[in-house]
Amino acid sequence: MEIKEDNPIVLFDNQCYLCIKFAKIMNFFSRGKLKIIGHYSEQGKKIRDDILDDSALQMFWFITKNRAYGGRAALIPLFKAILVKSTNNKSKIRFDEECNQDCKTIKAVFVRSTSLITNSKTIELSKSK
Repeated sequence: MEIKEDNPIVLFDNQCYLCIKFAKIMNFFSRGKLKIIGHYSEQGKKIRDDILDDSALQMFWFITKNRAYGGRAALIPLFKAILVKSTNNKSKIRFDEECNQDCKTIKAVFVRSTSLITNSKTIELSKSK
């Protein structure tokens, strides 16, 4: 799968309360410059299958045309993308808040926050020939 989006993609766990809040905050500060997609959406499943590896569900991802950054490695590129002025089309995001587990508990917040710090990965995306 080749990323043809002008706007970078944020792929997040849309079944996690804390992750949904994080995605909403990123969407607010980016003023629509990011395309935000849930891991468990149809588009998210396609991205996971075509671009990412088995670690895809362990962290959120920031995906550009050339590279996919996961977890801790995604923070700086994500913040840079938010801060840089852009004339790209703004995308409207609808968040389906679907928390099927005890994701609002203190333990869940701690586990998710810890996983952001401990998980990190960068995947080079091959250019089409």
